[in-house]
Amino acid sequence: MLRVATFNVNGVNGRLPVLIAWLKATRYDVVCLQELKTSDEKFPAEAIGDAGYGAIWHGQKSYNGVAILARGADPIERRRGLPGDPDDSHS
Repeated sequence: MLRVATFNVNGVNGRLPVLIAWLKATRYDVVCLQELKTSDEKFPAEAIGDAGYGAIWHGQKSYNGVAILARGADPIERRRGLPGDPDDSHS
């Protein structure tokens, strides 16, 4: 059975120790994060990778930013943004 979870992380870098501990304890197959509150450049991909998860993300400061984590695999991006909205820059 595939196990999927969502987590409003409310600032991925500030809560990284909590997130990593939760990932290791729960071992969900797919985790969707929201409210990353970080830019793409500052997303903690290495720490998440060390916890056994591949990640794809769209970071933004303030209350935005989302990520998809997959245990033991790298997610594949098929589309970014809303179809038909070339100016969509929000995550």
